[in-house]
Amino acid sequence: MDAMSIFGNKPKNSPVTSPVTEPDPDTQQGSGPAVQPVVKSEDEWRQELSPAEYQVLRQAGTERPYTGEYWDTHTQGVYKCRACGTELFTSAEKFDSHCGWPSFWAPLAEGNVRYIRDRTLGMERIEVRCAACDSHLGHVFEGEGYGTPTDQRYCINSVSLILVPAED
Repeated sequence: MDAMSIFGNKPKNSPVTSPVTEPDPDTQQGSGPAVQPVVKSEDEWRQELSPAEYQVLRQAGTERPYTGEYWDTHTQGVYKCRACGTELFTSAEKFDSHCGWPSFWAPLAEGNVRYIRDRTLGMERIEVRCAACDSHLGHVFEGEGYGTPTDQRYCINSVSLILVPAED
């Protein structure tokens, strides 16, 4: 069987693809090494996260464009999940999409994120979540014409991330 991208179509000739590996089309884990699951009650998350962090990470909210800490950051480093610290993206895959949120053309490792079909707001999108703690990160889009190796844009909320700068 041919591999399918997270969008349900055959992947383009790119170094990174996200094959569908589970029978359930609404939820799929990226391929790669599994991360250690982080399980906490909603009360524990509320105590650990600020109200804005909780609203985005645990309730799948979205921060306003051009307001987040990392939308225009060019610092070299690794972006981790703000909720659990799982490494998600690197500055090497970050690009300027001018959409108001941090944009990446691929995750650090497919096994560190998972994808869910999101049919809210009258459209179909692919939600991106942290594979370890199931926190909402943002969405991934394909075919927008950006000159990236994957033709994908991971549009991620700054409040979902913590940037750990690279050591010089």
